[in-house]
Parts: sequence; structure tokens; C-alpha cells
Amino acid sequence: MDTLGATVWTTGLSGSGKTTIARELERQLRERGVKVEILDGDIVRTNLSKGLGFSKEDRDTNIRRIGFVANLLSRNGVIAITAAISPYRSIRDEVRAGTERFIEVYVKAPLEVCESRDVKGMYAKARAGEIKGFTGIDDPYEEPAAAEVVCETDNENVAQSVAKIVAELERRGHIPREAAAIA
Repeated sequence: MDTLGATVWTTGLSGSGKTTIARELERQLRERGVKVEILDGDIVRTNLSKGLGFSKEDRDTNIRRIGFVANLLSRNGVIAITAAISPYRSIRDEVRAGTERFIEVYVKAPLEVCESRDVKGMYAKARAGEIKGFTGIDDPYEEPAAAEVVCETDNENVAQSVAKIVAELERRGHIPREAAAIA
């Protein structure tokens, strides 16, 4: 199926639900025959951004790389879904400016909810001072000023969050509406 590619940029605190939402969105789009690829922040950092630390400069470099790859994919008819904290508004805005079809999705959850979901114990380590510069603890997370979609994962389930994103993709004509996809 030919689609008009786009970049679906999910942003939010660690544990907010970005990867979970990205995976379900990917599954639903594949069921419709849409070309889709997830660019997960942890996986990209391991493979494309190896050697980068967590300074603001290194984080910005990592986000620029993710944005560059997402833009390449979306220009070629792929829905590129990113799942990266991308804590700084200015670098997200920079990526948006360089991407033709950009949809920002704020995966929003209160810090205490994100901490309760933390299976790796990263928040506890950050609070104990074992990890420095951890987003949401001693490094800022700058909420999007005008995200196209806001998923409040403490108040809605994965299906509801994904439905919002699918509706936005349909509204913009990036994917056919469900009825048209079935016909």
C-alpha cells in the first residue's frame, strides 16, 4: 500500500509509555499494509550513536541522528515512529523544522507514575545519586509547547492512546481511513 510517509515523534519521560505505544501503533499500521519502522531511542543509541554520553550536546546529537533517519524514511513513504525521551524542546523543534511531515506525540505521565513503572530501577539510582543528569530527576524534561497528539498514559490505555495517533495520521492523509483500508 502506498502511503504518504510521516514522522511520528513520541516524546516523554522514561517510563511514560513511548515504546509500548510505538509497538502497538506499528502493529496496527502493519495490519493495514502500511510501511512502518520504529526508531527506539535505546536501540539507536546502541547502534547509531554508540559512544555518546548523556550531556546535553550528546543528547542533542543523538536526537539529530534519529531525526535524520526518520526524515529519510518518511520521505520514502514509510511511517517512521520514534520512541526517544528527547527532553529538550529546542532540539525537537529543530528536527520538526527539518522534517516535512512531522507529528509530535507527547506521551504524558506524572513522574511518580513513570517511577512506579521503572523495571530497570533507573529512577531509584538517579534519586540515590548513582546516576547523574537523569531526565526528570536532576535534568529537565521540557514538555512540548504544541504537540499534535497528547497521550495521557496514566488516564488512558494503550488502545486509546494509539487510536488518537491513528486518527491524526488519517486526518492528515498519511494513511487511509480504516474503511478505505479494508475496501
